[in-house]
Amino acid sequence: MSDKDKKGKKHRKNPKDEPAEAGRAARLGRKEYERELERLHVELVRLQQWVVHKGLKVCVVFEGRDGAGKGGTIKAITERVSTRVFRVVALPAPTEREKSQMYLQRYVRHFPAACEIAIFDRSWYNRAGVERVMGFCTEEQSEGFLRAVPLIERAMVDSGIILLKYWLEVSPEEQQRRLESRVDDGRKIWKLSPMDLKSYDKWDDYTRARDRMFQETDTPYAPWYVARSEDKKRVRLNVISHLLASVPYKKLPQKKVELTKRKIGAYKAVDYPFKYVPDLF
Repeated sequence: MSDKDKKGKKHRKNPKDEPAEAGRAARLGRKEYERELERLHVELVRLQQWVVHKGLKVCVVFEGRDGAGKGGTIKAITERVSTRVFRVVALPAPTEREKSQMYLQRYVRHFPAACEIAIFDRSWYNRAGVERVMGFCTEEQSEGFLRAVPLIERAMVDSGIILLKYWLEVSPEEQQRRLESRVDDGRKIWKLSPMDLKSYDKWDDYTRARDRMFQETDTPYAPWYVARSEDKKRVRLNVISHLLASVPYKKLPQKKVELTKRKIGAYKAVDYPFKYVPDLF
């Protein structure tokens, strides 16, 4: 590994050791954000076409604390592309049958096939984070997972999957602000789950679990990339830009599309008593 790579790896492993000013740049303005997002959306469409053209398999993992901005970042990535290519995987709590399976079994079936980009909104790393902190698994089970997962990810990469793992890092102050904003907002209250409330006072436990996860699973072939998410707009642009830079693609030649002239009025529509949606606005 080069000195540059070693420095990058150290940076990823110790986000809390960075200067306090990191991630505290002025909030990105909406106009600038929308302009840059539109440009990146065009590139994501080109990436989509290239993935289908080449039959690529891409797996993107998003992890981070509650309120770190994972859902918003994923939405920004997928809002202008095909859901048949960009497939979001957000699994619910395991069923009793799934609890009896090998831990990774229910995740493996969602790995991408050719021409797919699978985006995991939380992933198999639940065992290293929320399950460990909240006592849903034993310490031995979590440690066993940490020993096994680099082997699984090595097999993924060897099979041709492009694997990207993002950790969205947020400060305790910003996390608190975001969670409080959900309490009185009818549009966001569904985001505040009972698990969020139980996890709220376990900041240090989650930090300890995160550091242990980085220590064991930040590998040369499947590194972790830490993205500062104090500014939601900025982190979305940063992650999309990094994703585009991490999956080599080219703009495919495209034929110019022209709409042909059509005949309207040759057929008289049936006067059917439809039930219409009221015009309330």
